[in-house]
Amino acid sequence: MNGYLLFILSILLLGYLIELTVALLNLRSLSPELPAEFAGVFEPDQYARSQEYTRVTTRFGLIQSTVSLAATLAFILAGGFNLVDLVARSFGLAPIPTGLIFTGLLALISSGFNLPFSVYSTFGIEQRFGFNTTTIATYLLDLVKAVLLAVVLGGPLLAAILWFFETSGSLAWLYCWVAAVAFILVVQFLAPVVIMPLFNKFTPLAEGELKAAITGYAASQRFALQGIYTMDGSKRSTRANAFFTGFGRFRRIVFFDTLTEKLTTAEIVAVLAHEMGHYKLRHIPVMMALSILQMGIMFYILSLFLGNAGLSAAFGMEQVSTYASLVFFGFLYAPISTLLAIGFNGFSRRNEYQADRFAAETHGAGVGGEALISGLKRLSVSNLANLTPHPLHVFLNYSHPPILARIEALRRLAQPDAGGAAR
Repeated sequence: MNGYLLFILSILLLGYLIELTVALLNLRSLSPELPAEFAGVFEPDQYARSQEYTRVTTRFGLIQSTVSLAATLAFILAGGFNLVDLVARSFGLAPIPTGLIFTGLLALISSGFNLPFSVYSTFGIEQRFGFNTTTIATYLLDLVKAVLLAVVLGGPLLAAILWFFETSGSLAWLYCWVAAVAFILVVQFLAPVVIMPLFNKFTPLAEGELKAAITGYAASQRFALQGIYTMDGSKRSTRANAFFTGFGRFRRIVFFDTLTEKLTTAEIVAVLAHEMGHYKLRHIPVMMALSILQMGIMFYILSLFLGNAGLSAAFGMEQVSTYASLVFFGFLYAPISTLLAIGFNGFSRRNEYQADRFAAETHGAGVGGEALISGLKRLSVSNLANLTPHPLHVFLNYSHPPILARIEALRRLAQPDAGGAAR
């Protein structure tokens, strides 16, 4: 058997077995006993409902993973990639447009396969647990917009990458890296003013207690904001969230309208303080720099496998091509990507603790540990969060620490004898 094929099949099966094991451990870690920290916050029926939500979503995820694995294996072994390549080549175009057609057809097949799962998740599970507010019209319109954005933004980037690898020799990976970084930076600037408004309506926060508290806190931290906005997140879900967009003096804070309905002013400012902590502690540029470095390493390793006849043969390809090698490399890179993701998640959890501490220790506008704790609790109840995830599940998949661990760390800050933690 082709060595590349054996390696890829082993990686796919091993990844599935790890996901299955972690999911089952996570289900076993569900405790019917409400943690004392949430007494009086999580009503017994709500807590039971949160656990049922975890069970339902976990089992559904396993079904989707099982079907996806079976379909992927069948597609590879039946020569599905070669059939798609034959269709792409039938147009008689040059390598770059042929590569765009090949990649587009694969994306279309993948999207069509995942669509039933997405529909059931949105209109079945999320609807059942009271999260979904998306109409069918909004859902379909979102799909159309997402496809158009992929074509308008992703198409030129892919074409540039293919062109560099076809024409630029040994330094092609470096040019691709620079092009990809430039693309990311441009999209970061375009997102808040062009892309995001395609999906949601952004309204300046009205004058009042909340805006005064936010601007007062930002001023106390010498943090410039271009604007404060609410977003109509309720048109798709009852979940609550907040985030920053933009760079430098163009930074703006966005609150889901569901967040302003569920949290008090002090709690919202505490959430803002947490997000501001990421900026003040330079978490965002550091994470971006690490991501850019990872991207450069990926492009370099990719350059070593382009035009590899053995790799193409593993997927039953009749002809070797740069564009197909890009797709097949993703299978080889999966183990490295998984390990890097674990590292990034661990670094992100560390950053979350630090941002929590920043929010607790910057006491402007009534912000403090208790306000953040109260806000986190309300959001956990609202989102039916799993309060007792298995440690291995957290290690592999969580970019944020479990809620109880975050609260415990915030509680320690208030203890004078906690190793100097309270300042």
